[in-house]
Amino acid sequence: MDIAKEMMAGHCVVRITGRLDAVTAPELEEALTALIDDGQTRVAMDLSSLEYVSSAGLRVFLVAAKKLKAANGEFSLAGHKDNIKEVIEISGFPSIMPCYDSIDALPKD
Repeated sequence: MDIAKEMMAGHCVVRITGRLDAVTAPELEEALTALIDDGQTRVAMDLSSLEYVSSAGLRVFLVAAKKLKAANGEFSLAGHKDNIKEVIEISGFPSIMPCYDSIDALPKD
């Protein structure tokens, strides 16, 4: 899994490429925790290059969303392919956090 970060539309966009599973989830959790600890309050995950997500990966999203909510911030998911979108929807994430069809759909400041 590769992780890249950039600022876009007032969000810290985190792009992940590859597989997000029990092996790679700790690396993403560490990266997201560092961003939040550094004061980022609007984090959006670009999932357009994500090939697979396991329950361990979903847990990382929930932990980050919870930390950001406690800091009056926002965590969102965007750009998921059909197979990832199905997992996100079945898991009930759209009722927990904002989910967008693409990074370009993020609300602008």
